[in-house]
Amino acid sequence: MAQKWSVRLLSILGVRVRHQGILPAAGTQRVMLAANHVSWLDVYSIISVCPARFVAKSEIRGWPLFGWLSNNVGTLFIERTKRRDTARINDHISEALNNGDRVAVFPEGGTSDGTVLHHFHASLLQPAVTVSAMLHPVAIRYTDTAGNISKAAAYFRISLLESVRQVLSQPHIDVELVFTEAIDSHGKNRRELARSAEHAIANALSLPLPHTPSGKPSDPPDEQP
Repeated sequence: MAQKWSVRLLSILGVRVRHQGILPAAGTQRVMLAANHVSWLDVYSIISVCPARFVAKSEIRGWPLFGWLSNNVGTLFIERTKRRDTARINDHISEALNNGDRVAVFPEGGTSDGTVLHHFHASLLQPAVTVSAMLHPVAIRYTDTAGNISKAAAYFRISLLESVRQVLSQPHIDVELVFTEAIDSHGKNRRELARSAEHAIANALSLPLPHTPSGKPSDPPDEQP
């Protein structure tokens, strides 16, 4: 049902989805997705080809339409202002993975304009380690009618309403999802997973690796869409 909703929504918005790479096989247990983050469209684009439960900031509950959709596709909401909420949400992610649900996160903790890749925080990747999940990095790229990076797709430093208007102003927007080789989390820690996913997505998008923040012994709570 979530997949059908997402396909229909993207069609209404004029967003065309293409994907390449190897998707997790149906019925595969303990699958986690980690993607770069450009837009609120990311969630529906991924769900349209690979249904999953997403981790998102709690404010999305109050968004018109999209809050209702998020609730109905099993989104796991995190209170990003509360550092301790990461432990709670990680327990829910682990439970979901053990129950056979796919779970997707955006390790950058916020959106970009699509031309850069931000540092991947490791905190929400801990459940992959806890349950020995397979981590599937997903690279997301939006392009316009000329084949250039779409500025209209980026949900970056504007309101949701402005973003929707930008999307609707375009003849169409293409989004490409690249499912890179899965990473076995067995024997790895969460920071190793974060760096591996970061490298895979940077390579897929031909973007430089971000600089790792210095002087921080641990990762802060991720700031999700």
